[in-house]
Amino acid sequence: MRIAIAQLDLRIADFAAAAQAIGEAARAARAAGCDLLVTPELAAFGGYPPRDLLERRDLVLAQWRCVQELAAELALPTLVGCAEPLEPGIGPALANSLVLLADGRVVASYRKRLLPTYDVFDERRYFRPGDAPLLIALAGRRIALSICEDIWTADFAGIAYCQDPLADIAGRCDVLVNASASPWHLGKPALRHRLLHSVARRIGAPVVYVNQVGGQDELLFDGDSAAIAPDGGWICAAPRWQQGLWVADLAARCPAPPAPHPLDDLHAALVTGIRDYCRKTGQQRVVLGLSGGIDSALTAALAVDALGADAVTGLLMPGPFSSPGSVSDARRLADNLGIQRAILPISELWERALAVLAPLGEPSDLTSQNLQARLRGTLVMAAANQLGAMALTTGNKSELATGYCTIYGDMNGGLAPLGDVYKTTVWELARRINERAGAERIPQASIDKAPSAELRPNQTDQDTLPPYPVLDRILIAYLEEGRSRDDLVAAGEDAATVDRVLRMVELSEFKRRQAAPALRVSRKAFGMGRRIPIARAC
Repeated sequence: MRIAIAQLDLRIADFAAAAQAIGEAARAARAAGCDLLVTPELAAFGGYPPRDLLERRDLVLAQWRCVQELAAELALPTLVGCAEPLEPGIGPALANSLVLLADGRVVASYRKRLLPTYDVFDERRYFRPGDAPLLIALAGRRIALSICEDIWTADFAGIAYCQDPLADIAGRCDVLVNASASPWHLGKPALRHRLLHSVARRIGAPVVYVNQVGGQDELLFDGDSAAIAPDGGWICAAPRWQQGLWVADLAARCPAPPAPHPLDDLHAALVTGIRDYCRKTGQQRVVLGLSGGIDSALTAALAVDALGADAVTGLLMPGPFSSPGSVSDARRLADNLGIQRAILPISELWERALAVLAPLGEPSDLTSQNLQARLRGTLVMAAANQLGAMALTTGNKSELATGYCTIYGDMNGGLAPLGDVYKTTVWELARRINERAGAERIPQASIDKAPSAELRPNQTDQDTLPPYPVLDRILIAYLEEGRSRDDLVAAGEDAATVDRVLRMVELSEFKRRQAAPALRVSRKAFGMGRRIPIARAC
């Protein structure tokens, strides 16, 4: 049996484009001699997650009509992920379904049984869970259907459900198909591969796994579709971060895919996120401030890799406390990357603004610093208007976590590519980009210099923050691993440092609530997967 895997990068609610992509994949699969085509979770809706668009009945019904029309056009039997309207009953009148389209109609429908409600997922808000397995007969095979979370057991997802979909099909099927939209984070590929091998062994049949690819707002999907035999052999391995069609011949074997270098995988994720965010929101150009530091340098390099040098403009905005090196390093970066640049000094604007504020008294040091950052933020947004571009904010996760950033200043922008990347990883990724290029794309001086906001004389980040290796270690343990203050101190962290860092994290929630969307690359990112009240006692 030959099963075609359609690894699709779609735009949510663009039903016509989704139907066209599925139809083209079906024709290609038929030409390749396949018996079945499989698409990702909610492919007919244009991908995952539609979120509250699912509450618009008109959209759901329009998508369902497209599914039925698509059935009449497909060149071979196809499994399509979709939002299926249900009759009123207990729970939402909607199912996250995988339907078999054949003979010009919807032949069968499997409804997702395990609906995740943790981290970035909130599926019980929209869907009614299924409660039964479904096996279809095709080409002399019994094919069990499943959708994403249905195969994520407690050992891998960390969540125990009252149903066990795998137990219901073990030993009863010849192949298991899983249509997924499984978001990527660092380390996810290895975890996913272990899962697929475990599932294939448990059910005693091959697993054909089809995952969405591309960026969707904050979430990133790497594809990584595959087919795994119960003996652990690889039947098919689709390239990661790439849209296309691949064939899983259940009688064949292929080499195991190489494990990606974590920094190369991170680079591909961030480039994909910037590219798709711009493409799917209609942005053709981006603009950002270039300080001469590492964060803006890395953001600019990623933007060039995503959109091309002609689509990126850098603004050099020296102020009263900028060092000569900050300007020269920013110029060198722009020349290395081949991007347009403009110099917009802020010193005169800053002096005028301080004079305007004089009736309120002598400006404090904090007022002076934040005013510089906000003047730069204003110029970046004005340039975005002038150029018809989207502003990128360049801050990293370490800064965003501790509030070491200025709201309405350096936080201005439509997307935060590094908002989930710790400062120590920013340095590692910059070095890796230069290493792979065999040239200094990012100036070495920007990598080597002590980080500084340059908002007052001789300022460095470590005037306010612990050294970044210490800070990031505490942040990872607290934010991603869920370790408490006492856990951190017991593990050897300095108690005063822990208290200072955790206080900064908790006091800065109001800033993060107003921050640009940050591309999710960690297990626990700020944004849709972390919901903390601003007003609270702890």
